[in-house]
Amino acid sequence: MAIAKNKPAVPATGTRKTVLVDLALQGGGSHGAYTWGVLDRFLEETWMEFDGISGTSAGAMNAAVMTDGLAAGGREGAKKALEKFWRSVADAALLSPFRRGLIEMLTGKWTLDYSPAFVAADLSARLCSPYDISIGGVNPLSKILNECVDFERLAKTTLPRLFVTATNVNSGRGRVFRNAEISSDVLMASACLPTMFKAVEIDGEPYWDGGFTGNPTITPLVRDCESDDTILVSINPISRPGTPRTANEINNRLNEISFNSPLIKELRMAALLRKVADPNSIGEGANWAKMRIHRVESGSIMLQLGYSSKMLAEWAFFCMLRDEGRKAAEQFLATHGDSIGVRSTLDIDFLLTEV
Repeated sequence: MAIAKNKPAVPATGTRKTVLVDLALQGGGSHGAYTWGVLDRFLEETWMEFDGISGTSAGAMNAAVMTDGLAAGGREGAKKALEKFWRSVADAALLSPFRRGLIEMLTGKWTLDYSPAFVAADLSARLCSPYDISIGGVNPLSKILNECVDFERLAKTTLPRLFVTATNVNSGRGRVFRNAEISSDVLMASACLPTMFKAVEIDGEPYWDGGFTGNPTITPLVRDCESDDTILVSINPISRPGTPRTANEINNRLNEISFNSPLIKELRMAALLRKVADPNSIGEGANWAKMRIHRVESGSIMLQLGYSSKMLAEWAFFCMLRDEGRKAAEQFLATHGDSIGVRSTLDIDFLLTEV
């Protein structure tokens, strides 16, 4: 049921009044380290109060780690928690066969396209089910998440409100999990690629990656949160120039289109409701109509990276993405920071135009 959004009065923080914001964090494997950088920079803005965070896959993990860090140690605690999480992922991958070759390292290319282990795993995923091999149910991220997040504390945390999406295998519908429901299994379900891992069972139901149904899901931010401002941190390019021709290029673009599709549909619905709903009335339609949408641009870096690099877990790669994310957040704040709480900065009306 939609809530009526009556914004509470907020105290001044420094030279600017506090603004409630929602965050929408996309998933994308290792590329989620870029979102880490964005969040790291946002946490330094004390006027920015986080009301709700919707995340999928790596976006969900960033959201859970950040929220638990805030609960444990405030903004500095959240920054340290995010760094600990990504450092732990890199440390766990030190012996991983998914490594760049010497030529890629010498030329500074962040890709696994020429890694024998990645190529073999990619081919195997097309021919074999994870249920056919013994490692199909093992993912080291589960142990890392339990070490980096206190899920009992997270369940008692009321702000930010968390929304994690996973896809129910049987119904094909997305399920949104909230703070009290979130566990390491829920986060693993949200990131479960069906060609690599067995479905994660929750409450007797099998779940796959949430990106198939919501990457991330915007609806709960509109229905359950007080904020009228949603900042989207996207890491899957929506537009990519040129026609993909090689097998790697085609698979990469298919991956981007597939995992952007649910988000585009929700944004299109928001654009439509802006045209027909009265933002001054009460109800869900009004909440959609008055929602202000912003996006942190990923810039050229994500256009340079392919699908295989989503499996690359080198610390240097994570640090590069973190730094790029911080730069993008800095640019976003310089360009659009004053508009948050005032007006939308992302044009979604073009989604209503037929191509």
